[in-house]
Amino acid sequence: MKHLILTAILLANPVASFADDFKVGDLVIEHPVARATTAMAMTGAGYFVIMNNGTEDDRLVEITANFPRVMMHDTKTDDGIATMFHIEDGVAVPAGGTVTFEPGSKHVMFMGFNGDPFEIGEEIPATMNFEKAGELDIVFVVEEM
Repeated sequence: MKHLILTAILLANPVASFADDFKVGDLVIEHPVARATTAMAMTGAGYFVIMNNGTEDDRLVEITANFPRVMMHDTKTDDGIATMFHIEDGVAVPAGGTVTFEPGSKHVMFMGFNGDPFEIGEEIPATMNFEKAGELDIVFVVEEM
């Protein structure tokens, strides 16, 4: 009976039935998510957390996906004005540390939608490339803003 109830819960909530953590070596990527966009949007953003459970530093070198451009950005604020900038040399992931990609901070920019916005529930496959741990295929799930 317990298994039947658990199965019913998982089927009623399809997002819960799939793990939203990904692992390569000592690195764990938690909850990759992209935000739903408007119909006219040409770009979208993705967020996640990287945990390095190992004893060696690593570096997220790039993220690729099926878009004309995918870039890692960060945000800085000067005199109350926030601006985004491209992270050109990757993101350090310290041993035993955590790196968070979140709104108003580090994030992934998916560019060149060409009239195909991110819709709630959509899955965006991508590949992370780490300096030491290598490649990791992940999936961003599109959620509400």
